[in-house]
Amino acid sequence: MEYNPYSPATQHDPFPIYRWLRDEAPVYHNEKVGFWALSRYDDVLAASLDTDTYLSGHGMTIEGLDAGNDILINKDPPEHQWHRRLVSRVFTPMAVASQEPAIRDACRALLADARDRGRIDVIDDFSLQLPIAVICEMLGIPEDARASIHDRSSRMLAMSATDGPPVLSDDVVAASLELAVQMVDVVQERAAAPGDDIITLLLQSEVVDDDGRTWRLTPEQVASRVVELVVAGHETTAKLIGNLVVALAWYPEQRAELAADPSLAAAAVDEGLRWDGPSHYQGRWVERPVDVHGVTIPADSRVILLTGSASHDDRVFDEPELFDLHREIGRNLALGWGIHLCLGQALARLEARVAIQELLAVAPDYVLDDDGVARAPSGQVRGHDHLPITIRG
Repeated sequence: MEYNPYSPATQHDPFPIYRWLRDEAPVYHNEKVGFWALSRYDDVLAASLDTDTYLSGHGMTIEGLDAGNDILINKDPPEHQWHRRLVSRVFTPMAVASQEPAIRDACRALLADARDRGRIDVIDDFSLQLPIAVICEMLGIPEDARASIHDRSSRMLAMSATDGPPVLSDDVVAASLELAVQMVDVVQERAAAPGDDIITLLLQSEVVDDDGRTWRLTPEQVASRVVELVVAGHETTAKLIGNLVVALAWYPEQRAELAADPSLAAAAVDEGLRWDGPSHYQGRWVERPVDVHGVTIPADSRVILLTGSASHDDRVFDEPELFDLHREIGRNLALGWGIHLCLGQALARLEARVAIQELLAVAPDYVLDDDGVARAPSGQVRGHDHLPITIRG
């Protein structure tokens, strides 16, 4: 068998090939595309924690097209720690928890007429609108800029439906430049007129590096952090909510239990991340030979950590293909682990928890419109472009 992450069949349902990888080729080499893959839970966890061996500075994608981008997820220690210290100040538990009333209000506004309409597209009408509104409000980005941010973010992540690595299209390049320029302009405006928002905090915060020097981010670096927060904080959360809606449609008894007891929503989100998270792999690079299970990964090789496979490893999870609200998960690798645990994971979990609570309050017996469901090809973000549901009652 062959693991080709770009093939339409794999994009549609990667779990059978994941099982084969774990059982037959836990250290897999795709010579044609040019990567190695680790698929078992213990191996993915170990590699996530071993930042001396598995480096991030060569980019997180298989193709390495993002190598050199000034984003936090592509940085290795010690620079990574300095930058993360600054950005993590805006995602403290208290700061994230304080967003719940605003998130709930936003959900209710988006779903206000859903029952009357009788049908909504969970992605277009709800899960895409929510996180972009939340993260832009936290960043201090004007409301009239959000539609263009979403458009440019989506175009940046677009991938053609082929059996091989995606080509960096002119539109992807254009969208990346447009979003970068837009965020530089926003940061410059905030520098001239500080406010009570994340951008202002990033501009004003200082950090002490390992040499005892105090420094702060340049406006250009702040703009890069903002691009990263906008793209990661909106596309992945939108797909997470959509994937969770699918899971609960497939398991109506658990959906009914959750609708009757909304306090189970946090557990549902955690299981949704494990069952089919919005990101199925994280790219790394090894500069020296590495031996895993008797196989040597040579120096200067791309390695992908298949968190989507690790989360279905039956060495760790009983009946991993089943969605179980009451599953004890332990360390959930769906949003990374170690120093590269998703910076906004607490916010994403909060948004998804509130979103599913509010959706079930309006539509506890929703039905998927299978004919309208669409999944677009994507590199790392797994989910639906369209997810229409019918609201009964």
